[in-house]
Amino acid sequence: MKKLKIPLIAAGALSIFAAGLVYGIKKKVNPLCYSKIEKLPQTYTAIIFGAGIRNNKPSAYLQDRLDAGIELYKSGKVKRLLLSGDNGQDEYDELTVMKEYCTAHGIPAEDIFVDYAGFDTYSTVYRAKDLFKVDEAIMISQNYHLDRAVYLGEAMGIKSYGYAADREGGYALMQKNKMREYLALLKSFVDVHVGRKPRFHGGDINIHGPSNYYKK
Repeated sequence: MKKLKIPLIAAGALSIFAAGLVYGIKKKVNPLCYSKIEKLPQTYTAIIFGAGIRNNKPSAYLQDRLDAGIELYKSGKVKRLLLSGDNGQDEYDELTVMKEYCTAHGIPAEDIFVDYAGFDTYSTVYRAKDLFKVDEAIMISQNYHLDRAVYLGEAMGIKSYGYAADREGGYALMQKNKMREYLALLKSFVDVHVGRKPRFHGGDINIHGPSNYYKK
């Protein structure tokens, strides 16, 4: 019985620590997240995180993120859009869908930058700082994901704000995504503190310089 109690006590303590850690991160970064554009600070760059495509069209999640970025650009809140997503397979070209959606909705190609190796949120933010030299940004995603995006930005030296892309009607699998986000936030904390390197990093495509819109 004693042998059984020790693992249970350890598991309980670990759960309490994890819950406290998540609560602390959220409490710190949540004030930096906004749902109303008029209250959002102005920055040079907005980062739009990929969220899947189907039949070469943005998913509902992704379309709302793109629309939010387009809104920020046209309102003068940002001057550059950094699109980041998964282009790791020839048959799955998320970034072409994203950038063509933006230009079709009036964003000049020269103000669109493309990260073809944003395989996860951590990689996107790491590469935004390391590759694109972003030092201040608005992170665009659904509300459930913003705390993690802003936390990673702040941890990596990017002055970050979050802008919620949620629109009326809700999304498929939202409850599942919210549950996964708890574990993802814990993993991000570990990634930051061990200094995980993304699969691809380095180089120089300065967000203040010429766009890489037409490059692959």
